[in-house]
Order: sequence, then C-alpha cells, then structure tokens
Amino acid sequence: MPPTQAESVIKNIIREIGQECATHGEIASETVVAFMVKAVVLDPSNGFNMDRTLIKSDVQKLVKLCVARLLDSKNPSLDTIKMQVYFDMNYTSREDFLEEHHRVLESRLGAISREITDNRACAREELESLYRKIVSYVLLRSGLGSPTDIKIVREATAALQSVFPQAELGTFLTLSKKDKERQLKELTMIVTGIRLFNRDCGKGGEGIDDLPAILHEAIPTTTQHIDSQLQIAQDQAFRYTAILEKVSKNPLMTKELEPYMLKEALYNIRQYEIFLQTVLSDIITCAQEVEMMIKQLAAQLEQLKMIVKSKTAVPTSQVFPIFIALASLWMSFQDETVLISVLSNLTTNLELFLGTHELLFPEKVIHGLLDDVTVKSDMARIKEHMDERVHLPDFRKMDWFFPETTANFDKLLIQYRGFCGYTFASTDGLLLPGNPSIGILKHKEKYYTFSTRDAAYSFAENPERYINLIKEKAKKNAELIQLLELHQQFETLIPYSQMRDVDKHYIKPITKCENSTQTDTHILPPTTVRSYEWNEWELRRQAIKLANLRQKMTRSVQTDLSHMRRENSSQVYPLKEVGTQSKRDGNSGVPRPQIFIAGLRGGKTKTTHGVKVNLTRAVDET
Repeated sequence: MPPTQAESVIKNIIREIGQECATHGEIASETVVAFMVKAVVLDPSNGFNMDRTLIKSDVQKLVKLCVARLLDSKNPSLDTIKMQVYFDMNYTSREDFLEEHHRVLESRLGAISREITDNRACAREELESLYRKIVSYVLLRSGLGSPTDIKIVREATAALQSVFPQAELGTFLTLSKKDKERQLKELTMIVTGIRLFNRDCGKGGEGIDDLPAILHEAIPTTTQHIDSQLQIAQDQAFRYTAILEKVSKNPLMTKELEPYMLKEALYNIRQYEIFLQTVLSDIITCAQEVEMMIKQLAAQLEQLKMIVKSKTAVPTSQVFPIFIALASLWMSFQDETVLISVLSNLTTNLELFLGTHELLFPEKVIHGLLDDVTVKSDMARIKEHMDERVHLPDFRKMDWFFPETTANFDKLLIQYRGFCGYTFASTDGLLLPGNPSIGILKHKEKYYTFSTRDAAYSFAENPERYINLIKEKAKKNAELIQLLELHQQFETLIPYSQMRDVDKHYIKPITKCENSTQTDTHILPPTTVRSYEWNEWELRRQAIKLANLRQKMTRSVQTDLSHMRRENSSQVYPLKEVGTQSKRDGNSGVPRPQIFIAGLRGGKTKTTHGVKVNLTRAVDET
C-alpha cells in the first residue's frame, strides 16, 4: 500500500475510534488513540501481522480492541499511556519553553508594533496619537501594568518623556522600519528601568508586582508540594515492589493477583515518580536562577543610587546601561514566574492519572498483601549490595566500568532508566533499581546496571536473550516503551520531546587519559655567589694582579710569521651630517684674488724689476 494511502487509512481508523469512544461518553484525543492503535498492533496476543495489509475484518477487530481498552476505567496501563501522552504534549525543557514564550510575546506585539512603524503622522493630533501608542507599546512589552489604567499610563508617559520627548517624533519617523523597532525595544528597556528604580526609591512603581518576593515564596511552596507528592508516590512504589517480590517467589499468588494488575499499577506510579523528578529538577534550576538574580538586582539598584544620589543631572551614558540591565533582570523574573506557574499546573494535572490506585488497591487490600513482607526503599536495596563487586577476571571479553576507574561514571546513560534488566526479564516485569557500584556492563555500546552481583553474572552470560525478553514484554505493555526508554527498539514511538535527545545515547565512558607531571629540580633561583672566595691568600694574589695591570700597557708587534694570518677590522661611527634650515635662502660671493706681476721675463735692462699689479675687483662690484 502506498504511504499516502496507508496514512489516510490510519487517520480514518483513528477518527472512527474517537467517534466510537465519544458515543460512550469518553473523550479521547487523537494522540492517545494513535498511541493505543500502535499498542494494540504491537501486542502479539492480538494476532496482527505487521508485514501484510490490513483487511476490513482486521480494521473492525482493531477498532473494537482499541475502543474496549480506551473505555476500561479500571486499567492502570491506560492511565499511564494517557499520562505519558499528556506530559509529552505539555512539557518542554527550560530553554525551549523560554524561547517559545518570547516568540509568543513578540507575535502578540506585532500588530501594535506595525501600527507605530508604519505610521506617517504629520498633524499635531496624529503625532499625539502616535506618542500614546508608543506608551501603550512600552507598557505591553514590559508587562508592568495595564495600558488602560490612567495612573500607570501617566507614570509611563512621564518616564518616556524624560528620555524621548514628543518633539523627537519627527526624527523617529524618518528612521527605517528596523531602526524604529530597535529604538522601540530600547526605549521599553530604559523606561522599565526608570520605573523600577522609582519604585525602589518609593517615588512610583504603580502596577508593578514584587516578583522577587512572590517567587521567593512560591518556589519553596511548589517544591514542598512536589516533594510530598514524590514521597507518597515512592512509598506506594516501594509497597507494590515488595508485594511483587513476594508474588514472584510464590507462583500460586500470581493467578490470584492477576485481576488486580499490580505490575501495571507499579508502572503507573513509577512513571509518575519519574515525571515529578523531571519537574522538580526544573524548579530547583529556577530557584538557583532566582537567587542569583535577586543578588544582581540589589547590586544594580545600589550602583544606580550611588551614581544618582542628589544630582540634578546625570550623564545618560552612565545610567542608561544600568536601566537596561534592570529591565532585563525584571523580564527574567517574569519568565521564571510563568515557568513556575506552568510547572505547578503540570504537576497538578499529573495527579489526575492516578485514580485507579484507590479503586484497585484500597488500604485494606494493601495491608492484607503486606503481611510478612518487609518494605524496602530503593536506597536500602542499593546499600544492601554496596559491597558486592563483579570480578573482572571472570569476564575476559566484556567491558565493566566502576566509579574509581571511570571519569564520567555518573553521566553514562543507563539502559532501562537505571532499573535491573535481568530482574525485569526473569520475573516477567518486576522493576528493581540497579546498583552502579556493582559494575556497569557495556554491551553493544549500551550500558546496563543490576540489582545484585548474581543478576549481573546471569545477564552477562547471554545479554541478547534478556534484551529480547524485555522487548517482548514491552509489546504487551506499550507504556514500558517510554518508561524504560526503549525508543531505539521502537523508533516509530519516540516522543516528540525526546527526538532531540537521541544523541545522548552515545555518551562514552572516559576510562583512560594522558597525564604528565613536571617537577622542577630547583624551584627557587640559586643563591650561590660564584665570586666568593674563602682563601685570603687567593684574594691577595688577585689584588696584586689587578694592581699590576693598572701599570701595564698592551703592545702589539707584527712579525713575518704573523703577517697576513688574520684579518683585522675596526668599527667606527661615521660623522653625522648636520644641516640648518632658515626662513630664506642667503649666500655671499667673495671676489677672487687676481694679482699680476709684470716684468718677470726681463727687458732692456739686465736687472729684472717686477711690477705687482692687483687686478682683484672690489667687493661691491661683485
């Protein structure tokens, strides 16, 4: 059958089952119905062949079985499936929730933001209307009061006018759309910071709830409620486990308790416990974040007071960043408030899926079954076998990990959510906590823990046998797929909330690492004085030598033997060229001396008489 045709057939089956349940007064969501269809098809006792196309009789049989299971009000398995679907549809991680929350806020502000950024106001009345819209935007985005309360609007308008007067609207309208949006967000942060500072000083803060105080009170209350619910769930799980241990040792009691569906009730309460622990972990993270933010808020307000004090004018470059930081902190308080509220509602709604326990197991029935039975907690069971260890020489071809030899021992993802796989397979569904101290077995890149050393040895002899037994058990009880995290065996049933966590299955243990240690031979610098001499005669000899050297002169003689033996070179510093620059060029010309002596060649007389004639020109003629 083509995929599109198969999808339409499945949708029709789901729709028909939903309508059939509605006629009997039971409203089931499409997600629950789809999960139930998959569970019925997977159960081998129902006889559906996954390899062949469903015929009309198969579809009728499937619809009938699904409707019967969905209408069974005393079935813990149905409650567990509904609980898993509800949690998967309503729970998101802290990061995803905050991201989605901010996206929703942005979408709600989209309309008023477009009204402001697309505005082409010119007249005075239009500009005033635009300014009022900006005030409304600031209030809606900050979440500090209603834009219909006149007192809050006046306070926000005054704060906005101090940083963005109405006269600047003309400049604002000339900006591009992105710049307008950016400036609106920045103005919101600054106005929010101003209002928070005024509230702290007792000069404003109309309509602003004291979120730090509210969270400081709400978080412990919510935590205490979840702790109490968790304790009740664990006590009930411990009692069911003790009864099932007693039943596993007495086969005659198995048929007597089969109608009570004790194992299904254990799966239900264990799943509830796991969900509560997930929510509690998120609330503890919230508490840590809030505690840190309260300190940051006090520090920011104190710094702002130190800057402002009694000054009439303060540079915006100093206070605006602090106002923005204050607003950002306050918005984080708002996020934590919404998150705590959602988690609290989620916890309350999870209690609705525990109704079958009071119907099937009232206190009288439980007390009767607990005769001669010791109820043990998970921690007590772990402590009982804390000293047991797997001996590595017994398993030459298998990898075992222990706390002292594995760096990330606590971060390894244990199969079956930490429960003992051998006990679950050998007792047909009993859940006992695994004890990592006994040793963690690695088999095909997966890690397993066991409740006792004997269970570890038995499982290690033939792991595939017990893994297949657990898989077959999960086909009969589909709620085990999520409870024991068997999504890799049933990939089509991976919850949406865990799709992005699949990579976590590949965390590898760190058992070896490269270490090196460097030791300095001499940590401190040496203090030995090399020039020290203890012998006074040696000192005297050195003194005489130095005294003699002062009176000596070094001479050098070059002989025929030493001639041209080596090259000598000397280093000199060349003369520096010096020049002077004046405002105007000047020069002077001195006449060249020209003296002529006449009569040197002789004449008519024998005696030569020289006549000296000075032909040098005068200075003023040059």
